[in-house]
Amino acid sequence: MPKILSRLVLCAALPLLAACENSATAFMVDGNQHALILVREQPYFWTAEVEQAVVVSRLPSCQRKVTIHPSPTELVEMEVYEAGDLLWALRQGGRWYLASTEICQVQDWANEGGAAPGPLVGTFRLREGKPTFTRAGE
Repeated sequence: MPKILSRLVLCAALPLLAACENSATAFMVDGNQHALILVREQPYFWTAEVEQAVVVSRLPSCQRKVTIHPSPTELVEMEVYEAGDLLWALRQGGRWYLASTEICQVQDWANEGGAAPGPLVGTFRLREGKPTFTRAGE
């Protein structure tokens, strides 16, 4: 009897676990060897926030995953702007980050004026319920 009960409990818990998010979507800078990747992980369905990280990748010299501030379960769009040579500014809500594939680093940025440092490259957003990267003008 206990074996049947444990299987029933496991089956009942599966739909709850399915509500968790574990996604990654990439802005391919220059082929598949050079990218900025937004990673979102919600390990438990009952948490109100999703853990986030940005992976800066320019293989073979750079690949690093850097944790950034959490987001609500609904993805808050993240805009990507050109900010220099191998440097991008990321804006999610009121937060700014700088991501460099030259020095392989992501950091918070106190953008005092709030103005974009360069042209918009694209946006990490939900499309048909899934995180995607959409290039500017698409």
